[in-house]
Amino acid sequence: MIRPMDYLDEHSAPCPYCGEIITLLVDLSAGPQTYIEDCSVCCRPIVITLTENSDGSLDVSLRDENEA
Repeated sequence: MIRPMDYLDEHSAPCPYCGEIITLLVDLSAGPQTYIEDCSVCCRPIVITLTENSDGSLDVSLRDENEA
């Protein structure tokens, strides 16, 4: 039986603004996606992008909202 928590993964990365390491709870069940979440340290909006690799795994990238 697959539990809802099986789709959630913790991901740690530096905030693109303040550089502090933050931990995000990423929903893997939704597949590739882009959303905005505030940094838990400096409260600035971070654009979080999940992209799917050829093997089906997801990469997580963080950028500031003004970055192209």
